[in-house]
Amino acid sequence: MFKPSPSSLMRNFKLSLIQLGGTTPDKTKNLDRARKLILEASTKSDLVVLPECFNSPYGVKYFEKYAENIPTPGKPTGELSESIKMLSDVAKQAKVHIIGGSIPEREEGTGRIFNTLTVYDNEGNLIGKHRKLHLFDIDIPGKISFKESETLTAGSDITIVDSPFGKIGLGICYDVRFPEMAMIAARKGCIAMIYPGAFNTTTGPLHWELLQRARAVDNQFYVAMCSPARDETAEYHAWGHSTVVNPSGQVIATTDEQESIVYADIDVEQLQQIRSGIPLSSQRRYDVYADVSK
Repeated sequence: MFKPSPSSLMRNFKLSLIQLGGTTPDKTKNLDRARKLILEASTKSDLVVLPECFNSPYGVKYFEKYAENIPTPGKPTGELSESIKMLSDVAKQAKVHIIGGSIPEREEGTGRIFNTLTVYDNEGNLIGKHRKLHLFDIDIPGKISFKESETLTAGSDITIVDSPFGKIGLGICYDVRFPEMAMIAARKGCIAMIYPGAFNTTTGPLHWELLQRARAVDNQFYVAMCSPARDETAEYHAWGHSTVVNPSGQVIATTDEQESIVYADIDVEQLQQIRSGIPLSSQRRYDVYADVSK
């Protein structure tokens, strides 16, 4: 049976979502822009989140061109790639934890391309890495067709990172549509599930907020999604509306489609009160259905 983590392993913290705009084909300029906004956000937050594919335009044709090698967390490595070095350096400089959105990753040895999220502690150490599990292959006639699997390989691991604030589950964009990931994270003691994402203007109005609220209320933890800002001149129009939802399924912070920073207080006491008042964890019927976290 799932048991919530002791309060000594969790603490309140301030979260910020950077809804990054002005993305260009120039990777160095994109990284400079992200760095500037991370430094701004770090003055008011403990954990900073960037959006999906923040170092490049979003699109199948860009993944291979902008891909970089990403080391395994905790293992010594040589010279870091451009995006990873920027994230590591700014985390150390600002003394802030960073969920570095995602970038295209080229796997050393195989050349396979993944959509990969990285996590850094406030000393700049790479402490987590998540490869997008569910690739965005959709076709809505007359509206949008997109097939990430033309270029990308799907990841194969659930990712949970330990932080000074508690355990945090990680996903990328389309991963939010698959509730099992969030269920596993909650039952393993996570206080939040965070998804850098880039929903579009077709799926965004339909499901962006709905999915976050569903994942939050079902699992009684915080859920946040961080989008790029919308660029009407780009080929792909992101929905924006980066959002944080509390364990009761209420939106506590959000924005529109423009570049902005969303701030939210993550309150561990509120999470514990909600779980105590409606004790789902002790009422699950694992004698009737399976525990997906096993």
